Amino acid sequence: MNNLLKYGKISLRPIEPEDIELLYQWENNIEIWEVSNTKTPFSRHILAQYLKESAKDIYETKQLRLIIQNQKYEPVGAIDLFDFEPYHLRAGVGILVHKNSDRNRGFASDALKALSNYAFEILGLKQLYANIAFDNIKSIRLFENSGFVQVGIKKNWLKTITGWKDEVLLQKMLE
Repeated sequence: MNNLLKYGKISLRPIEPEDIELLYQWENNIEIWEVSNTKTPFSRHILAQYLKESAKDIYETKQLRLIIQNQKYEPVGAIDLFDFEPYHLRAGVGILVHKNSDRNRGFASDALKALSNYAFEILGLKQLYANIAFDNIKSIRLFENSGFVQVGIKKNWLKTITGWKDEVLLQKMLE
C-alpha cells in the first residue's frame, strides 16, 4: 500500500499531531477561503479536535486528509477525500498546494495520481469528483489533465464577496 501513496515527485502521508501549526496557517489563510469554502477562522483547539477525528477510519468519518510531501519530505500541501460514499463507490476530492513557489511544479498532479491509485486499489472506488469555481482555470486544467471530465455546471452556485459564480462539476472514472 505504501507505494500507492507515492507518485512522481510526491508522497502522501496521514496528518500527524505535529502538523497543527501548519494546518493553522493553511486553514486561516484568507486568500484561499473562497476556494475552500471557508467563512471563519479555525482555532488551534478546533484543529486539535479535527486531528483526533482524523485518526478514525474513513468508513466512520467519510473523509480523509493526507499531507502532500515533496522529495525532501517537506509538506507542500494537502489532499482530501470527502463525502466518501462506500455504497456508491465515490468520493469528492479537494487539493491545496499552499505556497505559490510550490505551484506549477507537478506536486498537485502527482498527488491526484497517487490519491486516484489509492482510491481505486485500496478503497475500491469507481469514481472521484471535484467541484471548482468556473473562473479557477488553473484548477480546472489540473483536474482535466489528471483524467477528470466536465460533466456539468451549477449556475450561480457560489456566493462570493463580488457576487455569484458558477461551479464546474468534474468526474473521473477509476480503472
